[in-house]
Amino acid sequence: MLAAELRIPQVQKAKFPAIILIHGSGGVGSNIDMWVHELNKAGIATLIVDTFSGRGITSTVQDQTLLHSLAMMVDSYRALDILAKHPRIDASKISIMGFSKGAVASIFSSTTRFKEMYGSSAKFASHIGLYTPCNTRFMGDSAVTGVPMRLFHGTADDYVNVVPCRAYVQELKSKGVDISLTEFADTQHGYDSPLSPRKLAVPSAQSTRQCQFIEKNKGEIFNAQSGAPFSYSDPCVQIGAHVGHNPESTEQTVKSVVSFLQAL
Repeated sequence: MLAAELRIPQVQKAKFPAIILIHGSGGVGSNIDMWVHELNKAGIATLIVDTFSGRGITSTVQDQTLLHSLAMMVDSYRALDILAKHPRIDASKISIMGFSKGAVASIFSSTTRFKEMYGSSAKFASHIGLYTPCNTRFMGDSAVTGVPMRLFHGTADDYVNVVPCRAYVQELKSKGVDISLTEFADTQHGYDSPLSPRKLAVPSAQSTRQCQFIEKNKGEIFNAQSGAPFSYSDPCVQIGAHVGHNPESTEQTVKSVVSFLQAL
C-alpha cells in the first residue's frame, strides 16, 4: 500500500488540471515541495506519489535493484486511475512529471506497449521528465500515445548522461511526436533541489551513465556493449556522481513547465 498526497490550489474552481509527481532515487525531497508550491500557485493540482515508504525503502541511491523504475511506472498508472475519479480534478488534464529514476516512469509511461499492459482507459495529458535516464531502449518504446512530451537536462550531469536522450527525442520527433529536450549548461543532476549547494559529491551513488541497455527479449535487459544480460556488477556501472542546485536553470524550467501545462 503506497501513500500519495493531493494538494489542490486554494481558489474557487469546480475542477482543476493536475500533475502526478514521481520522485527520484533519494525519495520525496525539497525539489518536490518546490514544484508543488509553483504548480499550485499556477492553478494546477499536484499528487505526490511516494513509491518508497510503503515498500520499506528510504533510498535507492546506493542500490538501484531495490526497486525497478518500471515498477514506479505501474505506480504512476494506478495513481492516474485514482486521480481521474476525484471530483475536483479534470480527468482529461492530468499530466505526469518524474525526476531521474522517476522520470523513467513519467517518460516511458507514454509508450502504447506499457499502457496496454499496465494502464487503463485513463490517459495522461502530457509527460515531463527532468534529468531522465534514456539509456535503456525497451521494445516498442518509440510507439507512444502521441501526447506532448518535454524533457529537461543539465549537460554537466555526471549521474545520468544526457546524450541518450538526444537520440531518443530525435527519433520520436522524426515520427511526428510533439517532444522537446531542453539542455542547460553548467547544470548538475538534481538541479531543481533548492536545499543543495551548487555542486555536491555523492561518493556512494550507483550510476549507469556509461552504460547502454537494450531489451532483446520481452522483459530481458542486455548490456548493449557486451551483449550479456545486464547486471549492476557490469564494468560500465560507476560508483560516485554529483548533484547540485542551479537556481537559473530551475527558474527557466519552472517557467517552461508551467507555461506548457497552462497551454494544454
